[in-house]
Amino acid sequence: MMKRAIALLLGCTLFNSAVAADGSSNDTATDDKSPQSAGLLLTPETLASVVAHGPWPPELKPDPSNRVSGNPLAIELGKQLFFSPMLSGNQDTSCASCHAPDQAFASDPTISAGTHKLDRNTQTLLNVRFNRWFGWDGRNDNLWAQSIRPIGRDIEMNLPLEHVRSVAINPAFAESYDRLFGDAKTQSDELILVNIGKALAAFQEILVTEKTTFDHFRDAVAKQDWKTAANYPASAQRGLSLFVGRGRCHFCHSGALFSNGEFHDAAVPYFIRPGVVDSGRHQGIIDLKKSPFTLDGNYTDDPDKSGAWAVRKVAHLHANFGVFRVPSLRNVTNTAPYMHNGSLATLEAVVDHYSNIDMDRLHVDGEAILMPLGLGEQEVKDLVAFLKTL
Repeated sequence: MMKRAIALLLGCTLFNSAVAADGSSNDTATDDKSPQSAGLLLTPETLASVVAHGPWPPELKPDPSNRVSGNPLAIELGKQLFFSPMLSGNQDTSCASCHAPDQAFASDPTISAGTHKLDRNTQTLLNVRFNRWFGWDGRNDNLWAQSIRPIGRDIEMNLPLEHVRSVAINPAFAESYDRLFGDAKTQSDELILVNIGKALAAFQEILVTEKTTFDHFRDAVAKQDWKTAANYPASAQRGLSLFVGRGRCHFCHSGALFSNGEFHDAAVPYFIRPGVVDSGRHQGIIDLKKSPFTLDGNYTDDPDKSGAWAVRKVAHLHANFGVFRVPSLRNVTNTAPYMHNGSLATLEAVVDHYSNIDMDRLHVDGEAILMPLGLGEQEVKDLVAFLKTL
């Protein structure tokens, strides 16, 4: 299906092909009128690009590096651990303290317990299973490694490694842990930590969002059901035209996830405070290469190490300095504030940032696709209207 969508995108044959984007014949379309006669405002090229942003959700495949991925018992254990303060050194901070369910499994940069302030914006865990790299700097290449990172960090949960065994053998978790991973009493502290991370990852994998207004529109376009597609709001259609047209936003925010999963300079200041900078992917690659928890390490459950090529091949370059992972735009209205440092409070502020982007903040070689857009007031509203349909 995705190959069909890509072919449509490249050839812009959406309206002339005898086969629709979902593989069905045109005879199944519910309305044989043209997009324009149905009231759509979009060009054939724009409509063709819509198909490439789906289908949603993508196929849900188990993580081969995590043997308990998709396991109901592991999901339940991971959920219990996620909400338990026992994973913190002070016994009063849980994963949910930062990734609150009522805040789209995200929050502002401040830990809810008020004990610390983080330098980076807390990212949502919704749809996290579809990421290729994890964290703003991509220092982890799998979800279970990312899940254990905050547990031992002194500015987050601060649980000493030698205390993880007490979590695994606690009566609240021991039976499930033993059934999934074996007897914790015979395992190293590091292996117990990895197993806890894999249970946490199994839970996070189920946090997948429902179809949105955009997805229903996209599916209608794929079926050439122009009557249904025409229900997509006119303002969102105009915003979509900007997104894939003059704004060129889809170059980075591509595919069903609305993210290419890679790292770019968005002209956001690197300075955290005077004299302190966040080097982003530059430091992330250093940490990735040193980590024992990658897909190329000994803790992966994938005997083929099928994802290890990425960590082996990724290069440490000066151009990595100050670039950050492109976040998904799905559920974006519920995940404020925005940017890696949480510096922009609203979607309007984000659109204004790109509309009036400061080119002097980019690397010397720059991001070739970025330039001030000079959007008018209505164009800003339209682009925000589109984002709200995601």
